[in-house]
Amino acid sequence: MTTIIMLTPNDWVSEEVLIAISGLSESMIRHARRSSWLEGREYRYVSADMNPKDNCRIMYHRASIDIWVTKQRPAVKRRISPKFCLNDIPVQ
Repeated sequence: MTTIIMLTPNDWVSEEVLIAISGLSESMIRHARRSSWLEGREYRYVSADMNPKDNCRIMYHRASIDIWVTKQRPAVKRRISPKFCLNDIPVQ
C-alpha cells in the first residue's frame, strides 16, 4: 500500500517549494530577486533569532509572485532572418 501525503504550501515558501509549485527555475528566481522583486513584498530573509542577515535563508511570497507572473507582458515575437529557410540552407 502506498501512502500519499498532500501538503498545502504556506503563504511564504522556500525556494525549493516555489520551484515545485510555480515552475520558475532557480536562475529565473535569482534574476527576478535581483532586478524586479522587492524585499518584504515578494521575498524576505528569515532567521531563527529574528535578525536576518543577507546570507540567511530566503522565503518567497507565493501570492505576490503569482501576481508578478500574471502581469508579465506577452512575449515579443523574434524576427527570423530571411536569409535562411527552415532547413538552415541559405536562400539565394
